[in-house]
Amino acid sequence: MAKRDYYEVLGLKRGAPLQEIKRAYRKLARKYHPDVNPGDKTSEGKFKDLAEAYEVLSDAEKRRQYDEFGHDGHARAPGGPQPGAGFGGFDFSRANFGSGGFGDLGDVLSDLFGGRGGPQTESPGKGEDLHYSLDINFEDAIRGVSTEVTLQKHASCGACRGSGAKPGSPLEPCPDCGGSGRRGGRGFRRPAEACPRCHGNGKISREACGACGGRGTTFGSERIAVKIPPGVDTGSRIRLQGKGEPGRNGGPAGDLYIVTRVRPHPVLERKGDNLHLEIPITITEAALGSRIEVPTVDGMTTMRVPPETSSGQVFRLRGKGVTQRAGGRETSSSRSRSWPRRTSTRDRRRSCGSSRA
Repeated sequence: MAKRDYYEVLGLKRGAPLQEIKRAYRKLARKYHPDVNPGDKTSEGKFKDLAEAYEVLSDAEKRRQYDEFGHDGHARAPGGPQPGAGFGGFDFSRANFGSGGFGDLGDVLSDLFGGRGGPQTESPGKGEDLHYSLDINFEDAIRGVSTEVTLQKHASCGACRGSGAKPGSPLEPCPDCGGSGRRGGRGFRRPAEACPRCHGNGKISREACGACGGRGTTFGSERIAVKIPPGVDTGSRIRLQGKGEPGRNGGPAGDLYIVTRVRPHPVLERKGDNLHLEIPITITEAALGSRIEVPTVDGMTTMRVPPETSSGQVFRLRGKGVTQRAGGRETSSSRSRSWPRRTSTRDRRRSCGSSRA
């Protein structure tokens, strides 16, 4: 049976540019690939014809010979089809597409269907980030505090250094993935994933590490020192680089994010970088003026109430508020912050305990 014209197989006209050949092949390969049509001999035959046509027309020299001599001329040319060399007589693992920049046919199929022909390993990857909610006192949020947290997390096995192999034992190709490091991949809708047995390495040890059971990681508790900077609020995040889950295949560890939750204060109320307090005073103190003591995060301080103070009047004590954070860092402590105070005239003595939070 005579072979179909390669241009006809790809649905192209003679003289079609290289990019058009590539697009046509990709479109038809998706349609007739054996993974998309399992058990369909007709689709398998069409896919073989597509691959053979693409191997020739995407190579400048082979295409020139084919255009001049047809199938017979190309078969006689060096590098032409040889018996038993894969689909349609071609060895796709060595097919070179020259200046087209496509690499071998295996690379093109990898782009289409999520797999490669030869062994490969999963590239190093950063570990997962962890998040930890930390409850802190109101005063510690304003001043800053150093503390420790206990995490349940994975860590790279110290005995095998994360390889999962017993120290000194030889490595061999993983039997589950054949040494490719990838499994699965039924067509372009289901791309291949890292082999769960070898974790994408493509190799396993005959003897697993006794400390981690071949996983390469251990799970346990770890105490981590944390420095909470001044000025945090509920929802603030402090990043501890490299304190998350260990990386894959030698990749860097993830980060740990400490998310703060500030407990409310019985008297003080925070509004942005200012602290507010409502405190009652007597009518006499409001009318004649007085000096009163008010609570702050740094302890009690004295404030002067001027004569003829009206109910609801706001007073400010500079530098008694919250230190601003810039990009998670403490700003200069010399910057002033205002702290409005609200006075309420009532016919009774001052009582901080009766102030609202």
